[in-house]
Amino acid sequence: MTDHTLSPVKRGRPRDPERMRRVLHAATRQFLDRGLERTSMESVARDAGVSKMTIYSYFPSKEALFEAAVSQHTDQVIGFIGVADMDPHCPAAVLTALGRRFLEFMGDPNVIDVQRILFSQGGQHQEIREAFFRQGPDRLARELTQYLHSASRVGSLQVGQPKAAADQFLSLFLGRRHYCAMLGLPLPSDQDDTVLLEANVTLFMRGYAAMSPR
Repeated sequence: MTDHTLSPVKRGRPRDPERMRRVLHAATRQFLDRGLERTSMESVARDAGVSKMTIYSYFPSKEALFEAAVSQHTDQVIGFIGVADMDPHCPAAVLTALGRRFLEFMGDPNVIDVQRILFSQGGQHQEIREAFFRQGPDRLARELTQYLHSASRVGSLQVGQPKAAADQFLSLFLGRRHYCAMLGLPLPSDQDDTVLLEANVTLFMRGYAAMSPR
């Protein structure tokens, strides 16, 4: 189930979903192909076959359009489920699923390209950099934080600071694999990813496992 409650740029169900799909598809392609500076609301409208006013009726700025494009792509790559659908009594299984999604997201070629674009901007476009962080890595971290709260309440984990613990877990995946992705070097194999995933979940569970009653 996709979470539609986290993005501040969505304004309810669009009257024409197909038109919205064309707009976001055109925006994503142009952001990746042209970068931030050379992408304009006018060029996206022309590519999508809609008027510029149509785009502005949904997105008040290029920053808002970028955030919506990142949010849509995040949905496609990760396919978020709501916290209510995560069993708080089965933390190892949930952590494995979330960890795998994070690996897929951070290794996705389009996500890597967007990160390179943002890094190349230096201190420019703070709103766009914040939008990528909010709709990408931080979005999954918020999901995980809420889940750790739930698991702690039912006693399957003992997590005193769920937000910090969520950061710890996701940071375990940002080692050499992430450096290879950003530098355009060969990525580890699927088998290597599976070994990393299992090791990270085991390490986290050992650190936060609920103590057995005496």
